[in-house]
Amino acid sequence: MENNLAEQNIQERPLGVVGLGGWMVLVQIGIYGSLLLLLVQIYNYSIPSVSPEIWKNVTSKTSELYHPLWGALIIFELAFNVLFFLYTIIILINLYQKKLILPKLMIIYYSTSLVVGIIDYLLVLQIPMASEMQDAGQLKDIFRSIVTCLIWIPYFVKSERVKNTFVR
Repeated sequence: MENNLAEQNIQERPLGVVGLGGWMVLVQIGIYGSLLLLLVQIYNYSIPSVSPEIWKNVTSKTSELYHPLWGALIIFELAFNVLFFLYTIIILINLYQKKLILPKLMIIYYSTSLVVGIIDYLLVLQIPMASEMQDAGQLKDIFRSIVTCLIWIPYFVKSERVKNTFVR
């Protein structure tokens, strides 16, 4: 009887690397870093941008700071940051529960980050005042996001560790 249980446990275990070690440690660090950066972004930029004073200054047609896209840009960034923060928490829950859906969630996470970064950059370029204040930082972020996608999306598609770990 004991021998059968041991054989069954051996057969149920995947072959090769498994678990949240290896390159998955970097993924976890990146996810926690993203959570922290999103909180900073929401607290320092998004919330102050919707304060009555700032909102009125950039969305009132009588203000010299007015541009019709300011409101859309502010709402877009706030909504994205809050939703992406919540999505990142969902990813963490699925990561530690080793859910089968995690690789798909991560591919969506990296892809969405890139696409939204590009959309945000294009919106900013449409607002002269914002475009003038822009530095190379946003372009660096887009480039970093492209590199991230090129590295981590194939990792989540092809990795033996990913296939062996996220099975529930």
